[in-house]
Amino acid sequence: MTACSALPDKPHRSVSYDFGPGPLAPAATASAATAALPPITLADLDTSASRLEGTALNYRMGYEDAQALRPYATARWTQPPLQLFRQRLRDALAEQRTVLGTLEAGNLAREGRSSEVLRISLDEFSHYFASPTSSSGLVRVRATLLSLSPTGERVLGQRVFVVQRPAATADAAGGAKALASGSDEVIADMVRWVNSRR
Repeated sequence: MTACSALPDKPHRSVSYDFGPGPLAPAATASAATAALPPITLADLDTSASRLEGTALNYRMGYEDAQALRPYATARWTQPPLQLFRQRLRDALAEQRTVLGTLEAGNLAREGRSSEVLRISLDEFSHYFASPTSSSGLVRVRATLLSLSPTGERVLGQRVFVVQRPAATADAAGGAKALASGSDEVIADMVRWVNSRR
């Protein structure tokens, strides 16, 4: 038994996070006003921000070196954050209008019909520490709304959405929860913005 006590501790098991289950009940029936919203296409992922392509759950120590993006050693996302964000955004948009794929949007354009396209870029997605005891989930997304027609694309609007949600704990679990909550807030703001630009 004494020999067993000399063995090193078992390594910590890695934990995978996502944004949670989402709404647990179906959305309310859309009103007549929102039912009249045209279909929208959610464009393919913009993976230009290569640091967000992987599944690392990242944090920044803003009080020490805000430019250094560090990954938690034993915590990851189940998918790259942009994919998780896009899935949640698609679900939110689909509560009030039809969401098309890029192939369907191209078919509409070839038929001579125009459609709206939403492009998003996830520019910041980190657990941000303002001090050793104060942290938040920081989400910054750039959204561009376009009109796609047989004659080409026309920009209807562009906006940057930034949300910081306080983290309950200064660890990966607290950061993941704050980032999921911040994403839901950004998505709600984005859906309102898109639906108002008619």
